[in-house]
Amino acid sequence: MAYAALFAMPASAQSNERVEDIVIEGNQRIEDATVRSYMSVSVGDRYDPGRVNASLKALFDTGLFADVTIRRDGGALIVRVVENPIINRISFEGNRRISDDALQAEVQLRPRIVYTRARVQSDVQRIAQVYRASGRFAATVEPKVIQLPQNRIDLVFEINEGDVTGISKIRFVGNRAYSDSRLSEAIATRETRWYRFLSSSDNYDPDRLTFDRELLRKFYLSRGYADFRVISAVAELTPDKKDFFITFTIDEGKKYTFGKIDIASTLKDLDTESLRALLLTEEGDTYDAEAIEDSIQKLTFEIGQLGYAFVDIRPKVERDRENLTIGLTYQIDEGPRVYVERINITGNVRTLDRVIRREFRMVEGDAFNTAKLRRSQQRIRALGFFEKAEVTQEPGSAPDRTIINVDVQEQSTGELSIGAGFSTSESVVGDISIRERNLLGRGQNLKVALGISTKRQQIDLGFTEPYFLDRELAAGFDLFNIRRDLQDRSGFDQRSTGLVLRARFPILERLDMSTNYTVREDEVTDVDDDASRLIKSQEGTRLTSSVGYDLTYDQRDDSIEPHNGYVLVFGQEFAGIGGDIRYLKNDGRFVYYTPLFTDDLVLSLGANVGYIFGIGEDVELFSRYFIGGETFRGFKSGGIGPRDKLTGDSLGGNMYYVGTASIRFPLPVPNEFNIKGRLFTDVGTITDVDESGPEVSDSSMIRASVGVGFDWVSPFGPIRVDLAYPVVKSDEDKTEIFRFSFGTRF
Repeated sequence: MAYAALFAMPASAQSNERVEDIVIEGNQRIEDATVRSYMSVSVGDRYDPGRVNASLKALFDTGLFADVTIRRDGGALIVRVVENPIINRISFEGNRRISDDALQAEVQLRPRIVYTRARVQSDVQRIAQVYRASGRFAATVEPKVIQLPQNRIDLVFEINEGDVTGISKIRFVGNRAYSDSRLSEAIATRETRWYRFLSSSDNYDPDRLTFDRELLRKFYLSRGYADFRVISAVAELTPDKKDFFITFTIDEGKKYTFGKIDIASTLKDLDTESLRALLLTEEGDTYDAEAIEDSIQKLTFEIGQLGYAFVDIRPKVERDRENLTIGLTYQIDEGPRVYVERINITGNVRTLDRVIRREFRMVEGDAFNTAKLRRSQQRIRALGFFEKAEVTQEPGSAPDRTIINVDVQEQSTGELSIGAGFSTSESVVGDISIRERNLLGRGQNLKVALGISTKRQQIDLGFTEPYFLDRELAAGFDLFNIRRDLQDRSGFDQRSTGLVLRARFPILERLDMSTNYTVREDEVTDVDDDASRLIKSQEGTRLTSSVGYDLTYDQRDDSIEPHNGYVLVFGQEFAGIGGDIRYLKNDGRFVYYTPLFTDDLVLSLGANVGYIFGIGEDVELFSRYFIGGETFRGFKSGGIGPRDKLTGDSLGGNMYYVGTASIRFPLPVPNEFNIKGRLFTDVGTITDVDESGPEVSDSSMIRASVGVGFDWVSPFGPIRVDLAYPVVKSDEDKTEIFRFSFGTRF
C-alpha cells in the first residue's frame, strides 16, 4: 500500500494559487462528500502541499481505502482512491475441535464491515491463540479472500489444527526436600501418558503454568518453607512443535516452625481467650500458611457470629532466622465500614441469576461480612449446578463500598443414571433414572426413575420447587409404585403405591426442617405355602396415612465431599390420620468428619438409630425396619434380625442401631482419575418384634463387619465397589460379601 501527492509547479507558484475544484475518482460506494470531509483542503483554499499531505494521511487512517493518490490538474485536485472491499461472509474451514461459533466469538471482523489486512492478521493471531489455549501449538491459520461483484469479498480462514501439543517432561531444579515425582503431584500440569486420553491436564496451557507456580508456593508454604519462591517456570517447545519441556527453577529456603502464638484485639468486650480453641496453629508445629489463613477464616466467622460486622484480622509475624521459628500474633481490629454495592454474576448460561442470588446471605446495601460471604459460597456450591463457583470481592465506587463477583462454570445437571449391582438376594439389579436438577435453569428438580431386578420393579416420579412462592421453602411431591419379590427373604410379595407431599424450610442458618404427608397402600400377596404363620397373618391390603418431620443440623464444610464438621438428623412419623395403620416412628442419624494428618485422609464416624411402636396395635410387617446391604455392609438386605426359626423368613424389627467408622483416602493412582479408597467397619443390630412364640428368633446380639471399597468418578459415571466381611454374626444371618454399582451422566 502506498500513497503519493503529485505536483507539477514550483512551490512558490503553487502557494499563490487557489484550489478551484476537488475531483474524486475510483470510489464505488463511498460518497464524494464523505471523501472530502476527511481532507484538510477545501475548494477556495490556497494550495498548500503540507495540507495536501495531511489530507492524504487522514484518508488512509480511515481504513476505508487500500490506496490513495492526490495530483494537480490545473486548478483542480484529483483524488483517486481504491476502496477496501466489504466483507460479505466469514467462514472457517478445517476446524473440527473448536466450533464455528467459538471462533466467531474471538474474531473482530464481521460481515458488512470494511476488510483490511491489518484486521485480518489480528484475527489470525486471535484464532491461533485460541488453539494454543486448547493445547494445539502446531495449529496454522491461513486467510483466503474470494472476490465478489460490487467490491465485496468472502473471507475464509483455512485452519490446520495439528496435533495436541503435549508435555514430554517436567523437571524441577533446586528441590532438595521433595523429589521431582512428589512435586509433580502438587501441580496441575501432567506429563503426557496414554491413559490420560480423557484429560487435558497433559496439554500445555500457559495459564495452567501460572497456576502451577501458585500451587508450588502453597505446597511449600504449608510445609514450613516460609522463604520459598519460584525463580522461573520455562516451557520450551520442541522443533517439531509436538511437545514441551517444562522446567521449574525453585529456591526452597529453610524450614520453620511456629514460635509463640497469641491473639490481640482492640474490639470492646471481645474475649480473646475463648477464641484460642479456634486456632489451627500451635507453638512447635511446622509452619503452615494455609493453617494461618484457615484460622483467620474461623476467627472472622466466629466474631461475625458474635455481632461484630466489621472486623479486620491481620497476622503479625516475628521471624527468627537463627532459630528458624516464626512467632505469630492474630491482631483483631475493627475493620472499615464497608457495604455491598453490587453483586455481579458471570458464567451462568442456563441458570437464572435469581437462582444464584437467592443463596446469598447478603444483598446490595447490606454491611459486608466475610463470614456471610464464605457461607454464601458454600451454599452456591452445594446447589450442585456448577463445576466451579468462585466468590471474590473488589473495591467499589467509594472507599466504603465493595463489589462481590460470582464466577461460575456450569456442569451437566441432567442425569441418566444407570445402576447395576449383584447380590445373592437380588441377583442382577438394574436401575434407570432420568433426572434434571436444574429444570429450565430455575433450580427445580424433576426425576423419573425405573428400577428393575429379578426381585423388584419400581417406578417413581418426583418434583421439587426449591423456592415455593418465592420464599425459602422447598415444596414438592413424589408418586411411586413398587413391587417387591420378597420370597427368598420373607416368603411373600409386596406392592406399595402412594403419594408423598413434602416441604422443607430453614429454621436457623444451618438448621432445616422438612415436613411430609404420605398416603400409601400396601398389599401383601403370594404368600408362600411354607411361609411363617406370622407372615401369613399379614396377607391383604392396608392403607397408611401419615405425617412426619425431619430436623437437620448441618455443620459440614462441604455437603458433597466433606472433610470437617458433622450432620445430625432426627425425624418422627405418625400414622393414624385415617387409614388402617397406627404407629409412631422415630429415626436419628449422626455423622462426624475430621481430617487425619492431611486433608486427603478423612475419618468419618456415624450412627443410625430407629424405633417404631404401634399405637393400640402391633406394628405391621411392611412398616418395620429391615437392614443390610447399603445400611449394614457385609449382610444381605434383611439378612440380620428377627426371623422364623422354622422357615428362615425375615420378620423385620421395631428397633435398630448401626454405628459406622470409615477412613477415606486417595489411592496411588494419578490424581485426575479421582479414585478414593475406603476402609470401614459397621457395628449394630436389629431386634424387638411384636410377635412371639417358640418359632421366633429375636436375638439382640451385636453384629459387626469390616471391609474395603473404592469410589471412582469415572468418565462413564460414578462407580462404587464394596467388599465387606462379617466378623461377628449369628448362624441364622445371611451375608453378602460383594457389592457393586455404577452410573452415568449426560
